[in-house]
Amino acid sequence: MPIIAALCLTKGLWPTKFTIVHVPSSHEHKPAAFSPDSRQAWVRLVIALLIGSIGAVGMWAVVVVLPVVQAEFGAGRGAVSLAFTLTMLGFGLGGVVTGKITDRFGIVTAMGLCIALLGIAFVLAGLSTTLWQFVAVYFLIGLGTSATFAPLMAEASHWFDRYRGLAVTIVASGNYVAGTIWPPVVNWGVQTAGWRTTHIVLGLFCVATMTVLVALLRAQMGDEQVQDHANAPPPRVDLNLSTNTLTVMLSIASIACCVAMSMPQVHIVAYCGDLGYGVARGAEMLSVMMGFGIISRIGSGFLADRIGGIRTLLIGSLAQGFALLFYLFFDSLSSLYIISAMFGLFQGGIVPSYAIIVREAMPAREAATRVGIVIFASVFGMSFGGWVSGFIFDATGSYAAAFANGLAWNAVNILIVMTLLIRARANSARAGEGLAI
Repeated sequence: MPIIAALCLTKGLWPTKFTIVHVPSSHEHKPAAFSPDSRQAWVRLVIALLIGSIGAVGMWAVVVVLPVVQAEFGAGRGAVSLAFTLTMLGFGLGGVVTGKITDRFGIVTAMGLCIALLGIAFVLAGLSTTLWQFVAVYFLIGLGTSATFAPLMAEASHWFDRYRGLAVTIVASGNYVAGTIWPPVVNWGVQTAGWRTTHIVLGLFCVATMTVLVALLRAQMGDEQVQDHANAPPPRVDLNLSTNTLTVMLSIASIACCVAMSMPQVHIVAYCGDLGYGVARGAEMLSVMMGFGIISRIGSGFLADRIGGIRTLLIGSLAQGFALLFYLFFDSLSSLYIISAMFGLFQGGIVPSYAIIVREAMPAREAATRVGIVIFASVFGMSFGGWVSGFIFDATGSYAAAFANGLAWNAVNILIVMTLLIRARANSARAGEGLAI
């Protein structure tokens, strides 16, 4: 062989230069890197919105069935309202747990666990034979719904940069799309087949449709199981606070605003029944409230991309207090429709603003967990507010004191948000930079 090689070289038959061409195998092929704000990001966002719109039925079904369940079990309004309370507690606690799962294993894994819980819990609710079984099962429904909100908002925030605020609020709107669509549907099911059969059908429907949608999202996201935060944009806002301190402040603020928010959302159906308008009218008002809330949420996303999450939150909180004030003075059928629409339009962007603030002021690598904690605080406020409003009604025989209680809590929220805004403006001025607030 050495002799043959030498002859080839002398005759010019052996190449003097070598070009090494690497042909990748099928195992080495990698798809193009994902680009924020791309067409693929918007496709993911649409799928996420559909998932949230279906999965959030668990938060609204209980509101519609409160009167009929109360009548069947012969219980007080406060006792039945505990079902909503446990729903929100499960939803909030689940948001923290599934947030950690999302940060470590990805949103698809978290979604898979929640779909299984949601289907099982709805069937168990339909089979419950006592009020306390019904109330306890709704804690599982809350757990099953949890991944469709806080973790999904945090995940969507990584898909966008320029339109991050809009993306977060669109995903959060799934909750309000559910609030618009599901109350009339659930009410029709209760009137047609009974609340037990309605719960079982809802569970089977959620499992079937959400499994398909999560599979589509999985296909869009490819083989990545853990979100890579290395290239995520850094925080934009300097509040000169530790992440733990800021998380506590946002959590207290979210509790306060959601105690106020829960009064119309949880009790509007029962309130209309007490006034003699019928629960169907109340379900329609809740649907109107959630429908206008969708407009508010998406609009707040546009606003947050321009003026920042803190200012957007302050505007929403002030407007929510303004709408609550009207409930104290007007209770005719037409005025309640108008006020409910106004309330939805004013408060829809409040909760997503917390997720936007977290992404503006905290590292991306812990976004899902931090958003989950703050949303847990907000749903604690919703659950406590839903229960305490029922308790106040039982004690006074009227919802007037409950509306006044909501206004007081709303004032606490405004005070905290104004404190954050003042700190952000002061730190920005000291730094001499035009940071987005």
